[in-house]
Amino acid sequence: TKKIIFLALIILSFQSCKTVKNKEFFTLYLVRHAEKDLSTDEFGDPDSHLVVDKGKTTCNFLSDVKLDAVYSTDYIRTKKTAQPTARSKGLKIKEYKDNNLIAFSKTLIDAKQDVLVVGHSNTTGVLAGLLTGKEMGAFDLDIYDRIYQVIIYKKKRRLQIFH
Repeated sequence: TKKIIFLALIILSFQSCKTVKNKEFFTLYLVRHAEKDLSTDEFGDPDSHLVVDKGKTTCNFLSDVKLDAVYSTDYIRTKKTAQPTARSKGLKIKEYKDNNLIAFSKTLIDAKQDVLVVGHSNTTGVLAGLLTGKEMGAFDLDIYDRIYQVIIYKKKRRLQIFH
């Protein structure tokens, strides 16, 4: 019995190493930037300051999660939201264009990396839908409390939404 258990452990270890090596399993976390401070939003400034530091909340949520990359659009509010997590993981923020989410979703899937993506109310849900093959759209402008977790294993995709 000891030999069988030992052999099973060796096989399982080999399989888990193989899965990690081939990155058949990876997770993407998608969040919207922190809430905009509309009192400083002069003349419809698209880069308003933030009310709360959601970046710290996101960083705390992902504190025990290994990440390979952090992505953000080219806005101060998204970069400020991404910065604490990127800093804590020793990563640089990579910019992505939010005007071609189909191409970006393919880039994320092809990269097979565990990543954080910080976006907007009109991109975060849509990107989650593209990654999982589900029809999802933009969400209300007053929603800031969601973390979309997309788990991909081989061809299977699962979406979980944390509030």
